[in-house]
Amino acid sequence: MRQIVLDTETTGLEPQEGHRIIEIGCVELVNRRLTGNNFHQYLQPDREIDAGAIEVHGITNEFLVDKPRFQDVVADFVDYIRGAELVIHNAPFDVGFINHELKLCAYGQQVDELCQVLDTLLMARKMHPGQKNNLDALCKRYEIDNSRRDLHGALLDAEILADVYLAMTGGQVTLSLGSNLETGGSTAQPDKPRRLAANRPPLRVIRADREENAAHQSRLQAIAKAAGRQSVWEALESD
Repeated sequence: MRQIVLDTETTGLEPQEGHRIIEIGCVELVNRRLTGNNFHQYLQPDREIDAGAIEVHGITNEFLVDKPRFQDVVADFVDYIRGAELVIHNAPFDVGFINHELKLCAYGQQVDELCQVLDTLLMARKMHPGQKNNLDALCKRYEIDNSRRDLHGALLDAEILADVYLAMTGGQVTLSLGSNLETGGSTAQPDKPRRLAANRPPLRVIRADREENAAHQSRLQAIAKAAGRQSVWEALESD
């Protein structure tokens, strides 16, 4: 499964008021593994950036003077995201801006025609109702290091959101049957999410041989005979 964790920075809050995207940052996940195949681009918006926006992301008009326009990179961007599931925190904001840019350059398709979209803000609100669910709050909750996030940045925020998303959807990360016999409490502590190297070798699959399969079938028959009915394992294997 290919997922693209995406974030944008903009000149302001409303595309309907002429605001534009000035930075796109994307991180690729394939089967929940970071691949290192990221997409990052600053963009010339052909308009002034609101002062309030500069305070948030620190990107200035002067910095963007020599950067390409969205129409210059749209083909590469669409090729990168096409067919993937976009993972976005507060998706309507970013998708609205991307759709606006696609319309301005007459691309002919919108995001929902290119990708599926997963909104991690909606997911977080369902998982943690009544609590703060912005990216910083989620980093604190899931013990994700966001110490580099003095200012917002599309690629940095996408990298952080990838870690948060993996933590939110990872379920149980350790299996420990150890317990403190004196207190009756479990000694297991949840592991912090850690990134796996993109170039690590695939896991080795060792399949059962003929002898082991025969022993397995013999055991299932014995269970079925004792229970007087087909075992659960046999029922699952026959599905």
